[in-house]
Amino acid sequence: MDQAEGLRTMMQQSFGPSRSHSTVESEKDPLLPRCPRVISVTSGKGGVGKTNVVVNLALAFRRLGKKVLVLDADLGLANIDVLLGLVPRYTIEHLFGREKRFSEILVEGPEGMQILPASSGVHSLVDLNESQKLLLLEEVDLFAGETDFLLIDTGAGISSNVLYFNMAAQESIVIATPEPTSLTDAYALMKVLSTQYGKKEFLILVNFVSGEEEAKRVFKKISKVVDHFLKTLSIDYLGFIPFDEKLPLAVRSQKLVLDIFPEAPSSQRFEVLARTLFDRPSLTKAPGGIQFFWKRLFASQPQTIQERGMF
Repeated sequence: MDQAEGLRTMMQQSFGPSRSHSTVESEKDPLLPRCPRVISVTSGKGGVGKTNVVVNLALAFRRLGKKVLVLDADLGLANIDVLLGLVPRYTIEHLFGREKRFSEILVEGPEGMQILPASSGVHSLVDLNESQKLLLLEEVDLFAGETDFLLIDTGAGISSNVLYFNMAAQESIVIATPEPTSLTDAYALMKVLSTQYGKKEFLILVNFVSGEEEAKRVFKKISKVVDHFLKTLSIDYLGFIPFDEKLPLAVRSQKLVLDIFPEAPSSQRFEVLARTLFDRPSLTKAPGGIQFFWKRLFASQPQTIQERGMF
């Protein structure tokens, strides 16, 4: 029995036999858990402001009255707790060590957002094994009924963890900046996810720009390359976050720019971004709880990321 087959067996034991979408959708039981919107925020290159986008977007969702869970999925290099000035007593390392349960690790961030903190400097978490993925799936699923939005702050690049969390998300926001290396790496990430794992839809958010005109020029460059080389890929322009002097001030203060400088241009765009996503239909329907989408993730891959030998 290979690793992928073993994982599918474990998931059947945990959740029971898989059911078709039509079967799930036909069930009208109001007691079924709701399914949160699962959104990954990702990038091909580091240093593009990804974590800042995640936590400010989470705050904007909270101000829309939504329950938000943020997963710091850069598991070996924690960033979110540092950015927010939090000192978590426990991290995801304690979850994988079965020392603590999911609910015991969660910390509360600004205005009630819930955060699952990662560990810092833990090399063993750079590439999760299948039992760790299953444990995380089970624990997140228990909390899913209390969540409207699950935001996943992935690492940068095309490591196995980055690809895994992007595949586990219903929607993936790829952040790019005007830097040529950012554009190249964003394209590379989407190419791997598309050609190797069949993910065909992405939302592009342009960061660190002067305004919408520059942002649309950046998007046009990405779109041109995608249209030429990846014709089956669909990318949509989600918007932009302008660079303003309040952003670095907020970071140095370990506060959110939306919190302490609500009138800043970047803060206003975070509010627009949250409203745009809230009003936008989810790209993927995952009725009955988060487990149905993540089960489909495992069932759709004949080989695990590790087995493909890409890295």
